[in-house]
Amino acid sequence: MIFAEAVTRLEDYREFTRQVSVPVLANLTEFGQTPLFSLPELREAGVAMTLYPLSAFRAMAAAAERVYRAIRESGSQADILSSMQTRERLYEIIDYHRYERKLDELFGPKS
Repeated sequence: MIFAEAVTRLEDYREFTRQVSVPVLANLTEFGQTPLFSLPELREAGVAMTLYPLSAFRAMAAAAERVYRAIRESGSQADILSSMQTRERLYEIIDYHRYERKLDELFGPKS
């Protein structure tokens, strides 16, 4: 794989992927040199993989700022609960109950 850093034009990706015989990775970090090309654009240019190294982190950091600002202003997180992920949603996303069943199957009491 080639980690093509700071590529600014789709045509440059097209040429890059024509010239090498290994997959090319696009690094789409916000506020970097590479424009935020879409996946279809990158696929058309021959890019095999796309990395979003800080997207979720930047969103989480902005959310953390909002949470702590609200706590400072009101003295509680009660007013912002609706913007938070619930425990049930987290368990659904990570399939936690399947994990618990597997642990019970492997290590639970034997009948």
